[in-house]
Amino acid sequence: MPNNLGAKLKDVAVLAQVSVGTVSNVLNKPEQVSADKKNRVLAAIDQLGFVRNESARSLRSGSSRSLGMLVLDVRNPFFTDVALGAEDVADAHKHSFILANSAENSVREQSYLDLFEQQRVQGILITPLGDVIKRLEVMRSRGIPSVLVDRLAGAGHFCSVSVDDAAGGRAAMEHLLSVGSTRPAFVGGPFTLQQVDDRYHGALAATEAAGVRLQLFETPNLKFERGRHVGDLINKLPPDTRPDGVFAANDQLALGLLQSFTENGLRVPEDIAIVGFDDIDFASQSSIPLTSIRQPRQLIGERAAELLFDEIDNGPEHEHQQVVFMPELVVRRSSQRA
Repeated sequence: MPNNLGAKLKDVAVLAQVSVGTVSNVLNKPEQVSADKKNRVLAAIDQLGFVRNESARSLRSGSSRSLGMLVLDVRNPFFTDVALGAEDVADAHKHSFILANSAENSVREQSYLDLFEQQRVQGILITPLGDVIKRLEVMRSRGIPSVLVDRLAGAGHFCSVSVDDAAGGRAAMEHLLSVGSTRPAFVGGPFTLQQVDDRYHGALAATEAAGVRLQLFETPNLKFERGRHVGDLINKLPPDTRPDGVFAANDQLALGLLQSFTENGLRVPEDIAIVGFDDIDFASQSSIPLTSIRQPRQLIGERAAELLFDEIDNGPEHEHQQVVFMPELVVRRSSQRA
């Protein structure tokens, strides 16, 4: 088969003995073309090695058949699973899927939004880091709608899919208190992330109701290494002031804490119980299986993509929805005291 990347629509039309419009319909609306003409066009495409220029098509139509997704940390398995759910829906709609990583960096977040706009994606799924709502509103006015993922759109101007983070934080802390923790702690940050703030305040509500003080170890991000660092700090505290139960804002932090504690001789859960958030696959596979607050990760991605396609297809008739899933406490060895 020749590999003629320079072949154009008109070359295919000449070889197939059809109009350029017929070739275009075969590529975009094949159901409108007779079987005979479609077979001739496909044979010509195969013979010429024709490759459709998607960039040119996007310029003509004003948009591409693609979705963009921007997440906080692509290394976090939670976001990988959410993206897989969204990608399945995009594939079912015959759209390509572009996954980008802001790496919890607001400048990088803006750069990717610029790129998505330049690529004329049909819609965006985003876990926001900074205050990007005004920017997303401008993009929507230009024909690129967005759905917020893992964050509640309180104002109702966007669709959003999230879990009740405050309820999850409260459930995590109530569990630690129920297994005998009297010096509980929260590890997480930054609090500019709404998810972290909600999880902390859910935990705080539980300790205040129980009349117990909640220690706070704030982190600049939610990465494994930060969990290890805080774990090393906690290990150096005197036993009578050291936390005996820790709720981490996500599983990566919790697994970092777990590694630090076990390497430094602290017994989990006997000396210190640990609860994470997200219930990523590694939570159940760690050396001491991790108690965690489970989110329906792939379902979050699927539902967000479905809402985005509904807005793409229905435009002004689309009604924004704020979908909130309830999280689930999954108890494992890291908090199971005899």
